[in-house]
Parts: sequence; structure tokens; C-alpha cells
Amino acid sequence: MQEIIEGLKRYDTATVFNALVLKMGLPNEEYTDHTIRCLVPELGSAVGFAVTAEVTTNDADSPGLGLGLEWVDYYAYLESQPGPLLAVLQDIDSRPGRGASFGDGMARLHRRLNVAGVLVEGTVRDLAGIGQVGLPVWAWGIVPGHGVFRVIRFGGPVTVGQLRIHPGDLLMADGDGCVRIPVEHAADVLRLAGEVRAKEQAIFDFYAAPDFSVARMRAQ
Repeated sequence: MQEIIEGLKRYDTATVFNALVLKMGLPNEEYTDHTIRCLVPELGSAVGFAVTAEVTTNDADSPGLGLGLEWVDYYAYLESQPGPLLAVLQDIDSRPGRGASFGDGMARLHRRLNVAGVLVEGTVRDLAGIGQVGLPVWAWGIVPGHGVFRVIRFGGPVTVGQLRIHPGDLLMADGDGCVRIPVEHAADVLRLAGEVRAKEQAIFDFYAAPDFSVARMRAQ
């Protein structure tokens, strides 16, 4: 699987999505919507297995998981999972995104725990610090603060950018957003991504040819 993950990094999410369509057909919604933005594009793409959590960022009456140890439990969960990992956080606050779900301190610890990237259904802060850590992040956007910040649940399904994600899902994210690649089809998707790229390059070369014309295109 590690070879497949490294192979996928040679492509972009649009190419991988086209490969998914060749494998699984249309309609296909194995991708996040427009709300999930790449916030540190200079860090490139990330590929890994999903680790998931639901958080609140302001609600003072949210119960959390325990007596001040919930974040330690969450980090122990990350440490127990085979990587590389993509952390997927869903802000389930009554006002999701009003407070940040992720910052530079968390980025340092996530990076230490084999996390290759973070997807947030919500907002983040300390973006410059996250960039210095070198951890790619995708989210709605940025805010400067947070309120009462609790983990409500981890290791269960979450929804990010209208994509339902389960722990262990294979994800790839880049400047266009995130796609999910069924683990059982990953090798085929990687192979098909190569075919998609070769076919697209042939089309682009045809468009750029000195003798290009619509008539020639119609005759193809």
C-alpha cells in the first residue's frame, strides 16, 4: 500500500477523480465540495488514511469525553493508527466555524504523530505557524480565536465538505480539495490515473499542433 500511496502523489485530485470514474462510473461524489479550501497551497498534496474526530469550538455546555483528558485520548488514538494519516475534524458546535478547530500547536503534535495533512469542516487559526510546521491544511477559512474547545467523539464517521468519511478511508487532498479512494480499488485507480494522464496529454498535444482545426477535431 505504501507504494500505491507514493504513486498517487505523482497525480492531482482531478486526475485521480477521473480514474475513479473510469473504475466506478458516474454519478460519483467521492470528493469534497467548494467549502473545503486548501489554505497552504505551497505545501502541496497529502495522501493518507483518515483519522476522525468531532469537536466543538465555543459551546460551553458540550460534555466532551472525560475530565480534561479527552485531547490526550484523541492523540493516543492517532498514535495507535498506521500511517500516513489525514486527520479529519468536524466542528459540530451550534455555530460551526465561529471558533477555530485547529492551530499551530496542534499542527506540531499532529505532525509528530505521523499526520500528513488535516481536513476541517470548520475554521483554523495560526495559519502562518501551521505553514512553518509544514503541515498541509484544508478548511473553510481562518479566524483568530476559539472558545470552549472540546473533543466530543473520535474514531467515528464525520462529514467534511459534504463527503462522508470513515476512519481508515484512503484520502488524497491538493489545491482542488479532497477525493476518497476506496482502499480495495486503490491499485486500479493508480493504474487508471496513468492512463488518464497519457490520454489527456495526447489531447493537449493535438490542441497545440500547428495544423489543429475544429474540422480535424470533428474527424477524430
